[in-house]
Amino acid sequence: MISDSQLIREIKDGNIEWYAELISRYEKKIFTFVLHMLRQAHLEHMAEDICQETFYKAYRSIHSFRDVEATFSTWLYTIARNTVLSELRKSRNSDVYLEDTVQIPVASDERMPEQQLLRVEREVLVRQAINNLPEKQRSALILREYEQMEYNEIATILDLTVSSVKSLLFRARQSIKTQLESYMMDACLEEAEGMNKR
Repeated sequence: MISDSQLIREIKDGNIEWYAELISRYEKKIFTFVLHMLRQAHLEHMAEDICQETFYKAYRSIHSFRDVEATFSTWLYTIARNTVLSELRKSRNSDVYLEDTVQIPVASDERMPEQQLLRVEREVLVRQAINNLPEKQRSALILREYEQMEYNEIATILDLTVSSVKSLLFRARQSIKTQLESYMMDACLEEAEGMNKR
């Protein structure tokens, strides 16, 4: 399989048909990321257009892309994020939230119905806690935990230092922990009471 760097060299050399390969590699990921950012602002209908605009902007700027500074995917996510934020500013609604259909990463196993209900309830609460985070914390957390990006990639996308990204992630996790503490205490008490009744 040809690498992104090789594809970009081909495109820069005038073989623009290779750009379709780059699009096919990244369109689902970029679309999902854009959808995450637009969902709570109720602008999901714009996700496809913004995704296309992202690829168009990347194509127009491909000759300025330097793979020694960032990977193509990091560069592309940066373009996507900036395009979404620009559109949100135009719409005067700059809150970026985690979409409700995203599954919170959990170990899968067979559970009793009440445990499944508790898991769904926990997922909703975690999602709400993430949505309550400030935009940069939320973006950093989504990129790290859901997109599985490295710190340096997130730093490039958010235009921050790696230490700032780590700090954002720490604060985001602490905030989520604080928001969920009362729920976790209640769940533990309910579980203990349930065991005493048996």
